[in-house]
Amino acid sequence: MSGVQSASGRLRPRTALGAVCGLLAAFAGLAAAQVAAAVIRPEASPVTAVGGAAVDRTPTAVKEWAVRSFGTADKTVLTLGIVVVLALVAAGAGVLAVRRTRAGMAVAACFGLVGASAALSRPGAAWQDALPSVLGGLVAAGVLYLLVRALNRPLPVGASPGGAGLMDRRGFGRLVLGTAAVSAGAWYAGRRLGAYGSAGATASRAGLVLPAPAVPAPPVPAGAQARAPGVSPFLTPARDFYRVDTALVVPRVDAGDWRLRIHGDGVTRPVTLDLRELLARPLVEHDITLTCVSNEVGGPYAGNARWLGVRLADLLREVGVRPPSQGGRADQLVARSVDGMTIGTPVEAVMDGREALLAVGMNGEPLPFAHGFPVRMVVPGLYGYVSACKWLNELRLTTFAAYDAYWVRRSWARQGPVKTQSRIDTPRAGAEPAAGRVVVAGVAWAQHRGIARVEVRVDGGPWHGARLADSDGDDTWRQWLWPWEAAPGRHTVEVRATDRTGAVQTGERRGTVPDGATGWHAVTVHVRAADTVRSAAEPGGRAVH
Repeated sequence: MSGVQSASGRLRPRTALGAVCGLLAAFAGLAAAQVAAAVIRPEASPVTAVGGAAVDRTPTAVKEWAVRSFGTADKTVLTLGIVVVLALVAAGAGVLAVRRTRAGMAVAACFGLVGASAALSRPGAAWQDALPSVLGGLVAAGVLYLLVRALNRPLPVGASPGGAGLMDRRGFGRLVLGTAAVSAGAWYAGRRLGAYGSAGATASRAGLVLPAPAVPAPPVPAGAQARAPGVSPFLTPARDFYRVDTALVVPRVDAGDWRLRIHGDGVTRPVTLDLRELLARPLVEHDITLTCVSNEVGGPYAGNARWLGVRLADLLREVGVRPPSQGGRADQLVARSVDGMTIGTPVEAVMDGREALLAVGMNGEPLPFAHGFPVRMVVPGLYGYVSACKWLNELRLTTFAAYDAYWVRRSWARQGPVKTQSRIDTPRAGAEPAAGRVVVAGVAWAQHRGIARVEVRVDGGPWHGARLADSDGDDTWRQWLWPWEAAPGRHTVEVRATDRTGAVQTGERRGTVPDGATGWHAVTVHVRAADTVRSAAEPGGRAVH
């Protein structure tokens, strides 16, 4: 019995050390891959490639759940999930390698093949994109072999056995610490090399001076901002502007290297432009509210900014494009991003007179990298998934019958005009205002149609007209407020809007797929009686719980 106990006692720490070997080997492989990806391109790193492939293959319903649950942190959650899975498999490979070294090494190497396959599956991938994952897999397998060999190496005859079995604990410990130090150094070097690689892009943005607009936007009306605490600012700062896309690593494009190719059906004079040539054209400044099709009723994925750019319709006409209503051959404009994303926009909408822009500026500054530097599309009246391509490098004219863009292949509608929507910003759901005058306020939007009226009701009662803030045009949201004489108790407040065509926002509740959510935004609040608001510090006052 004592012999069995002794063998079991040696097995347990050896198994744990095997798991450590697997984790350390995986870290070494990722560090090597990080260095290689910094040289090739950041999107080729194994975690990013696998994450991108996972996004591409995730069912639409799951994507929508992730956006609802995690918001703009969905990419971080995905990356952490990939790292956790990798860690578990790496630990298992290490445990397996203690008994069957070659089998454990094979598992480690296979993860390199998974990363390489994922990298090659990404849009616009080249064969070089597989190299970081292949290198990482080979390094992980090699390091695992060295660690497990040291773990299994017996002590010389006559030496005192260690607590973890007949092994050279000091030699193994030195190897573990050395491997960890080298891997950490390689990881840091890869990060620094990647930062150095993007330094040119950062410098090109910092040094970019945007020309003055040939057609400046008029000043925002003084009364466009509703005077109510808690309402969104009329112009959304870039740092607060929503970001919904599939890029796990934000592309950092050097403005000096940027090119835009325009070609396809009906293009009689294909052209390739650089940024200098684009900026030499007349620039237009226009305030436009953007909305994501994934925005739930009352959701945060809407923002308003002052955009600077070139009129897309003028550029298309110069290369020979005519809209379908004038006999043009193409009814779809497919925009392609540097990361391979494709977005299809109706040609008719781009050329019907609205201010569809190839934007280079946002709120008076060059576009932030996260919002498409150096050039992106902005088309008022359409959801972003059919209009707002970031990091733009290609425009191809085709037809909806001939080509389905990225989101259309994932159950979304081919054309996505923005639906009339309204949102209550204050009071928030669950708020506990005091009885009496309560200001209900928020925003409403119907881009390219404009907002004519906003109405509010309480507990399913009659609709009351809200006071509209000044309009800044039909392409931006409009703020509103309504003074409510609130009685104590639990109340539900709803809002609806009417656009300038006379269409009233529907109350039918529908999800975001396939072409945007519908329904009235509602918040439930608990209004406190006025005599319960007194502080416990006042004479005779009691705290309210």
